[in-house]
Amino acid sequence: MANRRKDIEEEVYDTVMDLTDYAKRQPWWKRLFGNNSGPIAQKYSVATQLTIGGVSGWCTGYLFQKVGKVAAAVVGGGLLLLQIANNQGYIQIDWKRVEKDVSKAKKQLKKGSEKAGPELNTFVEKSKEFVKKNFVVTSGFVGGFLLGLAS
Repeated sequence: MANRRKDIEEEVYDTVMDLTDYAKRQPWWKRLFGNNSGPIAQKYSVATQLTIGGVSGWCTGYLFQKVGKVAAAVVGGGLLLLQIANNQGYIQIDWKRVEKDVSKAKKQLKKGSEKAGPELNTFVEKSKEFVKKNFVVTSGFVGGFLLGLAS
């Protein structure tokens, strides 16, 4: 009885170590999407691709909906409280300073957008390439995302 238990423990330990070594070699997203070597279509059937895209899209859409509602409530409530405090005289807003800060921020954004141009273009190009290579998964993701927003 003791030997049997010891054999089972050793087998479980060996299995866990093998899985740990495998996980260390390659993260799950690289195993799923590959190392930019080709589209997902080369690895999985169309039904599997649609399922992967649809489920991940639904989860993303559902979380986006829930977080969006909370964020909207927080921002709207904060603006409402600020307006009430302003009308009651608890706070005074220096509108000239606000205008000056907004114009300064616009200038900084304009400078920043000119500098970020090449980086943004490469990101957009990589995104387009991914969508072209993995059209089925992307379609499933978009459909699942819309369903997640609606649920």
